[in-house]
Amino acid sequence: MHHISPDPLTLEQVGQILASGRKIALSPEATRRIEHCRRYLDDKLAAANDTFYGINTGFGSLCNVRIEHHELEQLQTNLVMSHACGMGDEVPADVVRLMLLLKIQGLAQGYSGVQLITVQRLVDFYNNDVLPIIYQQGSLGASGDLAPLAHLSLPLIGMGEVRVDGEKLPAAEVLYRHGWQPIVLDSKEGLALLNGTQFCQAYSVWCLLEAKRLYDAANLTAAVSLDGFDCRLSPFNELLHKIRPHEGQLKTAETIRNLLKNSEIAAQEKSAVQDPYAFRCIPQVHGASYDAIAHVGRVLFTEINSVTDNPTIFPDEDEILSGGNFHAQPLALALDYLAIALAELGSISERRTYQLISGQRGLPHFLTKNGGVNSGFMIPQYTAASIVSQTKQLCTPASVDSIVSSNGQEDHVSMGANAATKCWRVVKNVERVLAIEFFTAAQAMEFRKPLKSSEIVENTLTAYRKAVPMVEEDRIMHSDMEVTVEFLKGL
Repeated sequence: MHHISPDPLTLEQVGQILASGRKIALSPEATRRIEHCRRYLDDKLAAANDTFYGINTGFGSLCNVRIEHHELEQLQTNLVMSHACGMGDEVPADVVRLMLLLKIQGLAQGYSGVQLITVQRLVDFYNNDVLPIIYQQGSLGASGDLAPLAHLSLPLIGMGEVRVDGEKLPAAEVLYRHGWQPIVLDSKEGLALLNGTQFCQAYSVWCLLEAKRLYDAANLTAAVSLDGFDCRLSPFNELLHKIRPHEGQLKTAETIRNLLKNSEIAAQEKSAVQDPYAFRCIPQVHGASYDAIAHVGRVLFTEINSVTDNPTIFPDEDEILSGGNFHAQPLALALDYLAIALAELGSISERRTYQLISGQRGLPHFLTKNGGVNSGFMIPQYTAASIVSQTKQLCTPASVDSIVSSNGQEDHVSMGANAATKCWRVVKNVERVLAIEFFTAAQAMEFRKPLKSSEIVENTLTAYRKAVPMVEEDRIMHSDMEVTVEFLKGL
């Protein structure tokens, strides 16, 4: 059981919670803060005749329309219904789980004015794997991720759809099964649920956790390719990197040295004086991506532990402040940066694949013994090239765009949601390109026998050959590449 509290939630903890399937609960301090803030808001509305944006006014450009007290609950329900305008593909289940978790984390800070029962129902959804149906398109990444978070919130009030054990069901039916009454939203609650960056946050966290895995997979794959192409290890000498000491560069060079320690292939005399950049510059390229991933991690740590709805309530200071913490510009920029950093891991990977099939350094053309009747590894490289090209197109930044909305009230938006869904696709693409390189490099290693690589590489290849045999004659390679994707996930 993990207790959600106002204390910072680390990205490592998020990963562990998701991987373990651990249940969550609100801590006593989170419960106290949520109730304290709600009491303050109720007292404030009862005692004052002031107007507060979204609490007793309309929304967006309708912010100057005063709402009567008896209409406040209907105002919040109408907000959730009217903003559930998502389109496109469904958000993947892992990302929906993250949205639930991160929305709970944000509300647990105690500045949003929600009822405790509302947050507890989100906890119930998470713990019972009741996943609201949310769509990828609809958020501008400002004013909060309005459309996606509206779909996240609809099931709280018995509307919309959810997915349970892979089956799409009406939310009202699932509430009934669990004996849960629909939440009657009180003043401010719809706004607290819909304002916020949790759609962008969830995609960002998923992409970042995958990025760390892909960085490790890229280094392992590159190590196999280095011996497959009979490369020198001198470009990984620590002396070179200590005089240009970027953290990622130092770490990558050290990782490659460790992966290829005591390799017979690496130790043998080389005929080539230098290796192509795709091999020689692995520390510089992979390392720069590592540093970018680390930067995005710092941005995300701050964001997932922030309060991003609006207006924000400060009970102890007797303030209700309307601002712009829902604006996802920090995430939009970070997601564009992360996509570019990951794309480079895929781009240099495809170049290594290309070199491996080129017929150089004692390797047969296309890594097949009987070229002509067999095409060998010709077309896996085509596929990698196609994916890399698409990835470059996806790296056109979303964060430089903005379209005016809400009758000019929301005149600059981040487009962080588009950056998020693009980055998700880049992650998937890079994963496939790395799998193609590993598949190809493993084939190249067959032609280096009886010389051996390092113990780590040899053990990895032995395990891999149990799943994907050497390609002796042409066969359908699609399944081999799909199996390789899953193999790399399991390392």
